[in-house]
Amino acid sequence: MDLGMERAAKIAIGNDVFRRCALRFTMTAGIQRLGDLPGLIEAVRDFDKFTEDNDPYREHDFGSLTWRGEEVFWKIDYYDRNLKYGSDPLDRHCKRVLTVMLASEY
Repeated sequence: MDLGMERAAKIAIGNDVFRRCALRFTMTAGIQRLGDLPGLIEAVRDFDKFTEDNDPYREHDFGSLTWRGEEVFWKIDYYDRNLKYGSDPLDRHCKRVLTVMLASEY
């Protein structure tokens, strides 16, 4: 495995663990109007349909699904200890933020 693939695999593992165990989600106003938020959160946590097309960097940091007839996106962003956007996801001080939004809000 080359270093790029090894790095992506480590990031993907961190993102999967974070997404499955996240206690808090950032949700847009459109998502909050959909209803059954616990069910949607479970669907995001259980998401595993990563492909070459929807996960070209193999980092498991973005997904899409249909919920109550609406296309929903979720994404993970990385922040450093000072909450500056764009931290290295392998930095032990990196803070991940999971946002769930309607595709139309992206």
